[in-house]
Formats: sequence, structure tokens, C-alpha cells
Amino acid sequence: MKPITLIIGSSGKTGSRILSKLKQEGYPVRLGSRNAEPSFDWEKPESWNDVLQGINQVYISFQPDLAVPSSLEAIKTLVQVCQKNQVKRLVLLSGRGEPEARACEQIVQNSGLEWTILRSSWFLQNFSEGMFLESISAGRVLFPKVETREPFVDLDDLCDLAFASLVTENHKNKLYELTGPELVSFRDVFETIAEVTNQIIPFEELPLDDYLSTLKEFGLPEDVLWLIDYLFRTVLDGRNESVVNDLELALGRKPKDFRTYAKETAKTGIWKIQERVG
Repeated sequence: MKPITLIIGSSGKTGSRILSKLKQEGYPVRLGSRNAEPSFDWEKPESWNDVLQGINQVYISFQPDLAVPSSLEAIKTLVQVCQKNQVKRLVLLSGRGEPEARACEQIVQNSGLEWTILRSSWFLQNFSEGMFLESISAGRVLFPKVETREPFVDLDDLCDLAFASLVTENHKNKLYELTGPELVSFRDVFETIAEVTNQIIPFEELPLDDYLSTLKEFGLPEDVLWLIDYLFRTVLDGRNESVVNDLELALGRKPKDFRTYAKETAKTGIWKIQERVG
């Protein structure tokens, strides 16, 4: 009998991909989202017991990020509810270079359950499905001045490993540090996107404080501003400026590089600059 998997964050960038892979291969799944029935909400731990009844394994993607102060208590409580419901295996999506994420990893590793940790770099898809897409579509990118290069990881590669961690024994009790095959600067990212889409996309760098002030003027809430400040000031301080071959060894193939991702994504038209009305 195939295990029943709860996918927490089933409508997110990783969860939706893993959901698709599991369903395609005939694995039973339960959606872990606020819109599912029963509903999973990180703010309502009192409801988690109902969601976890009959579940054999759980894919955990914490929103908005394991870096936020509430993550530690949430992961601790979730693990306790999993233990109570005799869940067998946990697969945790973690963040590279985040001390708070490391603390959450340790809770999962010390749970007595089978586990896999996917400690990930920034996603390539942040530029096509995430926080930077709107700027590209608007045809002008404002960005914090960051000298650090990042080894961006492709979500399809990451989710191939997550899927294997759920349906095989090959990755039990293993921690993987996931990077792409190269270090890329943010300036190079946006210049490459402009090149492969044959568009002019002005790129303006601002000091981080000025960038945050601009976002605040646009109406971004304080918790979002705090997380952006944390990620750029802490995670992108150079600590992650290295490439690791864990993903290649786990998958048995080279992970996708940025230019390949950019060329493939450009063909979808997602980066076409939107015409301004009025």
C-alpha cells in the first residue's frame, strides 16, 4: 500500500510541483492549505490533529519562511502532532544560511521519525513565479545593492529530490545542502533575462534602507518588509557564496544552470513587459 502524504504548502511553488508528481504516480495525497478540507493553517495548531489523522508522511514548507520568529514553536508543535498520529517520515524544506532554519532542522532530526532535510539556496523561480516577477513585467527593476553572488537552485531539481525522498528509502535521515551549479550575481540575472527576452529592462540598485523605504511607500506590510530586510542583510552577506554538489550526487545528474532556466522560461512569455495603459 502506498503511503499517504500530507503536503503542507500544497499550493506553493514547491508543494504544487510535489503534489503533481505524487498524483501522477498514483500516490494518495492530502492537501495542506487553508483552502483544503480539512484546512491546514499555520496560525491554527488546534486543527492540525484532524489534518494529520491517517497520514504516513509529511512534506513541510513553512510560510512565509523559517527565518521568522514564530517558526521554531510552529515546527516543534507540528512534530509533536505528527508523533501523536504515528507519522513515519518528515521531509523539511529549509533555508541555507538561516540560523532559525537550522534550529527547526534539529527539531525534525531529533523527532525519532524518519527525516530528510532539503536546505535550499534561493530559487530560480523567484524571478518567474515569485517576488521579482512584477518588477520584470513592469519593465524596470529596482533592487538592493548586493555584491554577493547566489547559487540559485531550480525548483524542478529540488522537487525531484523531494519526491524521491518521499517515495524511496534512498534519502532517509539525510541532510542535503542544495545549490545550483554556479554563482550568479543579481545584476547578471536581470541582464540575462533582458537578453533572452530581447527587451530593455533598466536595472537600478539602491542602498538597502532606501529600497525598503520605497517598498514601504508602495504599501508593503511591515512583516514582509522585515523578512526582506532579514534576507538581504543576513542571508546575502556572503555566507552562502559557494556551490555544493549534494544535489548532483543525489539526482545523479547536473542541476539546471541559470541560462538554461532563463531560455526555457523566456519561451513561456511570462517575462514580456506589460504595456502601460494611460
